Amino acid sequence: MKENPVRSLPGIPMLLVLLAVALAGGWFFFQALTSGGAGLQLAASIIVTGIALFCLAGLYMVEPNQSAVLSLFGKYVGTVHDNGLRWNNPFLTKRKVSLRIRNFESGKLKVNELDGSPIEIAAVIVWKVVDSAEAVFNVDDYESFVHIQSEAALRGMATSYPYDQHEDGQMSLRSHPVEISDELKRHLDERLGSAGVDVLEARISHLAYSPEIAQAMLQRQQANAVVAARARIVAGACGMVEMALAELEKSGVVTLDEERKASMVSNLLVVLCSDRGAQPVVNSGSLY
Repeated sequence: MKENPVRSLPGIPMLLVLLAVALAGGWFFFQALTSGGAGLQLAASIIVTGIALFCLAGLYMVEPNQSAVLSLFGKYVGTVHDNGLRWNNPFLTKRKVSLRIRNFESGKLKVNELDGSPIEIAAVIVWKVVDSAEAVFNVDDYESFVHIQSEAALRGMATSYPYDQHEDGQMSLRSHPVEISDELKRHLDERLGSAGVDVLEARISHLAYSPEIAQAMLQRQQANAVVAARARIVAGACGMVEMALAELEKSGVVTLDEERKASMVSNLLVVLCSDRGAQPVVNSGSLY
């Protein structure tokens, strides 16, 4: 089912013509009654007036960014996009469809991410109808269809990625918001394309671990942060120790054997990697 644009007649001229015909029929009917005219004249005036009044049912209003889907006895005829007061066959059924941009925020869904941890996730979906015929005839209720399919797409996407990035280059829900939004939009386009709906934007609006594991996940994140920080400190300390030994050997200030080098490396690493400030101890004797 694809949209078929059709023409419609301007409503205001048609309204004026039909009112004039109805008034003329009423005037002829009144004249026939007062002058004792024949029954044929009375019947003709009644028929003309009735047809003119019936044709007024063909008038309908189309607002900006709105369309009217026309059907005749269950058969799709076409879609009117002309704005203002319009007129078509009064036997046609006219169903209005809004073409305006709409958005909604899904409820907070509780799903299991790729690693199996329960998370809460919600998204904001921006969409609009681009094919009125598909929206009306391909699905029963296109607005409900959009809401339900959006939640289904969000669930499917959330189960395909981990919450946090565990490896370099791995895409996760928290570390790659732009890529995740594009992936969600792709899922929505696949599901909603048959309903004549175009998804303009889809973004994650809420992402968190479920309350029952939030504290444990926070401790894990803190532990990962501590380990990463410690690794950075150790790497920097090793570089500083290597530089110190190289400078001492280059300047020739003191000559250290392997045992003294090991002792110096141990002391420097303790000082550089400690959480607290080191307390200096002055050794006035020999190292041995």
